[in-house]
Amino acid sequence: MSETTIGIIGAGEVGSQIARAATANGYRVVIANSRGPHTLGDLIAELGPAARAGYAAEAAAAGDFAVVAVPLKVVNDMPVDELAGKIVLDTNNYMIWRDGHIPVIDSGARTEHELRQEQLPASKVAKAFTHIQAPRLFSLARPAGDPARLALSVSSNYPEAVELVTRLYDQFGFDTVDNSPLRESWRSGPGQPAWVHAARQNREDLARNLRRAKPLGPA
Repeated sequence: MSETTIGIIGAGEVGSQIARAATANGYRVVIANSRGPHTLGDLIAELGPAARAGYAAEAAAAGDFAVVAVPLKVVNDMPVDELAGKIVLDTNNYMIWRDGHIPVIDSGARTEHELRQEQLPASKVAKAFTHIQAPRLFSLARPAGDPARLALSVSSNYPEAVELVTRLYDQFGFDTVDNSPLRESWRSGPGQPAWVHAARQNREDLARNLRRAKPLGPA
């Protein structure tokens, strides 16, 4: 069992599936949701002894690095102090139907991941796991060198965060394309070629689709 602990904030489809992939690959996890750790009993029982539930601040404090698997809020609701100094993987996608309009994102002045970085100024934010459907983390995973292996993108302002995500992707069964910095993270967002073709793109396909991206403009 690895001594590395991942703090996961958000226990919906994405957070739960990342927790499953993490424990299957030897990580420990502390996972939190908005309703309290007492509501996560079934998930913890499924994940086994490498997992425990906690509140968001507990998960953030316990993790050697963290995964934020909840939507961005205009007013930050993440535990800033507990995430300070840590790499934070942000799995969020800006969805107007869910999040409402955020003018600074609509205008193209900031990406949602740049906003997350601004809200967590002492953390090292990376956009990760955003253009793969959660159940496919297992069904599409392939060992290194497999000709059917697919690729996922990462965007960050910090090379060490890109390195960590690349290692994690490899362990989970995927290649990596670096789409840094965070300013470029829109290229893998909803509606872009990298998003549309997510389930069938290898490293070369993904790199090409990222280059093909075009700003969608205000919705």
